[in-house]
Amino acid sequence: MPVLPVSPLAEYRFDLPDESATDALAARFAHAYGDQIAPAGLHVHLHGDLGAGKTAFVRATLRALGHVGRVRSPTYTLVEPYQVGSLAVHHFDLYRFSEPAEWREAGFDEYLGTPALNLIEWPERAEGVLPTPDLSFAIDVVGDGRCLRAVAYSDTGRACLVAFATSPEDARGV
Repeated sequence: MPVLPVSPLAEYRFDLPDESATDALAARFAHAYGDQIAPAGLHVHLHGDLGAGKTAFVRATLRALGHVGRVRSPTYTLVEPYQVGSLAVHHFDLYRFSEPAEWREAGFDEYLGTPALNLIEWPERAEGVLPTPDLSFAIDVVGDGRCLRAVAYSDTGRACLVAFATSPEDARGV
């Protein structure tokens, strides 16, 4: 995870031994967002190696929000917008960026100016151009499972993180 200029307000670690645990955590995140945070919008950065599960987490989040249908990886389109009821969700994948300026060249700043859930994979490819996220998720492969470290950098991000980090068996404050 890159060094951010803002101190974290909250940090939790989630051990995810299998896909169902990842789906369950994504559902808790989606419900916390939809129930409490949606009117304000939320910017989430997703970090992790190829195959770590970033897109799988986004897919499970969208399904938990009520999206029916295909969830495409935006690797080639760079952004996939979704409208789920009254909720706008923008799923970005910046893997193909070769320099941070491509964010502005693509006109993506306009997405961040609306109350939406902005899920940005590979944000380090636009480092220095993207604003500090409300939440940052780092997903690491651990054996056959995953570990997700969630860090809040805003009051809105902290409220969302605390709301979905309520299950003591898989969340630990760091």
